[in-house]
Amino acid sequence: MKIKQADFVKSAVYEKDYPEQLKNMEFAFVGRSNVGKSSLINSITGRKKLAKTSKTPGRTQLINFFSVNKEFYIVDLPGYGFAKVPKEMKVEWGKTMDRYIASSRNKLVFVLLDIRRIPSQEDIDMLVYLDHHDIPFKIIFTKMDKVSNNEKFKLLKDIKKKVEFHNDDVLFHSSLTDKGKDDILAFIESLITTEEKKEEEI
Repeated sequence: MKIKQADFVKSAVYEKDYPEQLKNMEFAFVGRSNVGKSSLINSITGRKKLAKTSKTPGRTQLINFFSVNKEFYIVDLPGYGFAKVPKEMKVEWGKTMDRYIASSRNKLVFVLLDIRRIPSQEDIDMLVYLDHHDIPFKIIFTKMDKVSNNEKFKLLKDIKKKVEFHNDDVLFHSSLTDKGKDDILAFIESLITTEEKKEEEI
C-alpha cells in the first residue's frame, strides 16, 4: 500500500462528534503513554508532523482522526499509564477511549507494546477487554531500534510469560528506521482488500 495522502480530520471526545465513517474499516492505535503511537502514525503515513509527538507522556488527550488516501481513518487514542496528570483527568481520558472502543464503528485496534518492557497490568487489561468484547486487534511491538536481534527473542520470551501470542501473529516497528512500516501497511491493505471482496460477493 502506498500512502499518497494523509490529513488530520478532527479531534473528538464524544461519539456524536466522530466523523462519518468511511466505507472501509478504520484502524485505531492504543498503548501506554510514550509507547510511540504518534511516531508510528507519522512513520507509516510518511508525514513527520501529522500526529503531534512529545517526550512528555500523556500528550494525546482526545481521539484524533486522520484520513488516509480518503479511503480509511487512522485513529489515535489517548495513552494510558504513567502520565503525570491528576487522577480525575486520567479517568476522563479512560472514558473517552472506552466510548470509542465500545462504539459500533467498523474497526481494528492496534495495541502498541514497548519491546523493552514487560506488559503492565493496564496493557493486559486492554488486551483482555478487546478479547472479551470480540473487538479485532493486533499487537505491534515498538522501539525495535533499541534492541539487538538476540535481545529481541529473549525479551519476547519474557513477555510471553504475561501475554499469549505467536511471533508470526504480531508486528514490529521502529519509528527511527521505519523498519516494519511496510509490514503494517501490507496488513492494513490485506484487511481492506478482504472487506472489499466480501462486499462484492454480497
